[in-house]
Amino acid sequence: MILVINLNASLDKKYEIEDIEKGKVMRARSVENTPGGKGLHVANVATILKEDCIATGLLGGKSGEFIENKLKEYGIKQDFVKINGETRSCLAIITDDFTQTEILEPGPEVSDKELHKFLDKYMDLIKNSNVIVASGSVPRNVPTSFYRRLIEMTNTQEKKFLLDTSGELLKEGIKGKPYFIKPNKDEIEALTGRKISSTQEAIEEIKRFQSQGIEFVVISLGAEGSIAGYMGKFYKVSVPNVKAINPVGSGDSYVAGVAVAIQRKYEIEDILKFASACGTANAMEKESGFVTEYVVNELINKIRVEEL
Repeated sequence: MILVINLNASLDKKYEIEDIEKGKVMRARSVENTPGGKGLHVANVATILKEDCIATGLLGGKSGEFIENKLKEYGIKQDFVKINGETRSCLAIITDDFTQTEILEPGPEVSDKELHKFLDKYMDLIKNSNVIVASGSVPRNVPTSFYRRLIEMTNTQEKKFLLDTSGELLKEGIKGKPYFIKPNKDEIEALTGRKISSTQEAIEEIKRFQSQGIEFVVISLGAEGSIAGYMGKFYKVSVPNVKAINPVGSGDSYVAGVAVAIQRKYEIEDILKFASACGTANAMEKESGFVTEYVVNELINKIRVEEL
């Protein structure tokens, strides 16, 4: 089973308007409310691909109830810890020039008691899970070392932990030695202060991560594909040109593809093809964190994996 952690879920509100003018009253043509959060995108894609998956994390208030109900509609298994705070809302404002402006709330404040309750639930859930995915940010009062703690707990159970986050959470999480990370070029440059301007420089960064105990590292290059390192070998992954409608959630869909492929015991080149097909398929959809199985399967044979 795949266990997906989304600690800072959100109620995503998408507004379509003509334009944004500071200090003016603006009326939305349409409003769409959906469950949000990187982990929920991962769980949605894994569920669409018919893999056994369960989402966990922290939910509270009316927004949390909305998310729970929507996940049931989507057929996503869930086992969240209820908190007193209100799950955050995140706003995306899309104007007629296709510019998207986002306003992201920081999330509720979580008590130590609620965190300990989550840790107890987590220990129970990983017993029946082979692959664990942690994605995105954390709410207030959750320490930046929290993912590291989860990783270390997972490693004692000899399960594979996939970490997809950034900033201090990534910096601290790496110390726990997750099985897999997928930072993009900008995230690595922000983390290390070193520029990546060539394939060789990307490989050197992968080697540094692997020297810290991380077995599987992918550096995302967006539309240019990715560079991956695994078991002493390095790969350049190229994706086909497609008509991108909404790239938001493509990274999450990629991570879902990695989790599903690992669960299915695919070889490394097939993992990279499958994950890249999932990420690309998401970009072709209007909805974030969504793919169709047919499109994923069509794209797999169009992904090129070259050993470097």
